[in-house]
Amino acid sequence: MSSNPADAPTPPPPGACNGPPVSRREFDTLFEALRTWGRWTPADRGAWNRVTADHVRRAAALVRSGTVVPMARPWDTAHAPDNTKPALHYMSDLGDVEPPEPSTHKDFIGVDYHGKGASHLDALSHIAYRGQLYDGGTAGELVGAGGARFGDVAALGPLVTRGVLLDLPAVRGIPWLEPGQAVHAADITAAEAALGVEIAEGDAVLLRVGRFRRRREVGPWNADAACAGLHARAVPLLAERGIALLGGDGDSDVRPSPVEGVHSPVHALAVAAMGVPLLDNLDLEALSAACAATGRHTFLLAVTPLNIPGGTGSPVNPVAVL
Repeated sequence: MSSNPADAPTPPPPGACNGPPVSRREFDTLFEALRTWGRWTPADRGAWNRVTADHVRRAAALVRSGTVVPMARPWDTAHAPDNTKPALHYMSDLGDVEPPEPSTHKDFIGVDYHGKGASHLDALSHIAYRGQLYDGGTAGELVGAGGARFGDVAALGPLVTRGVLLDLPAVRGIPWLEPGQAVHAADITAAEAALGVEIAEGDAVLLRVGRFRRRREVGPWNADAACAGLHARAVPLLAERGIALLGGDGDSDVRPSPVEGVHSPVHALAVAAMGVPLLDNLDLEALSAACAATGRHTFLLAVTPLNIPGGTGSPVNPVAVL
């Protein structure tokens, strides 16, 4: 255990439990146990290599009603406790720049998307642990001012596979999980049983904790300081099932972190150890309603990040097709 008080996990907010605490030694043992380094070619696609043409065909067979449900948050240009670097949007042509007939209207967008404000995908270059990216490369040598030379979002490309929604508030009959509440392996298996699903190899797992319903009804808060999400000890179950992608309406990590000296342990385990990209800040409210209406929580999921060579991720609008 660290003797530095600054390295100790921050206590969770009242009414929530982010524990039990995990020592750095236990976490490092867990990291080593979950590593898949050297397993796949190309390595910088990581667990997306699990998804084959058969997975895509099986996902397509899940489409029945043809209902399409997008999951991206609106482009958020308003400053808030959970959006401290708002997205940019302004007009660059109001029909007065180019010759007339036809007139044109153009705009500019920009975003510092890693954070809590924008729906986005984390590529494998986004996270390093102990100075190493997924598959063992040295982060300082592979990621620089010009971008990433390994594990960039362009290497991932699009993904189509079966999506599984683990709707924890629906299972528990509550509107949301309180910020700071940890989700454990037993919660995942209980949700599988209640929802009639079983996570399988190549699946994309989406965890709903009800963050954006709470945000709409209670107001925004600092989700870096407190957010419901997975406990580090829940990750081995997902590793055993062979998932290809993990996402949710938070950023997958319970916050504050229960791990001594590691602020985002699920990010470290999923991205840097397992090669599993992450989807952060999805608005899953419409998907929750659609799944409840159909009585099923599996669907075709399509994720199409921008083709950004050297990018550590991308804003994204995943869609579920039921």
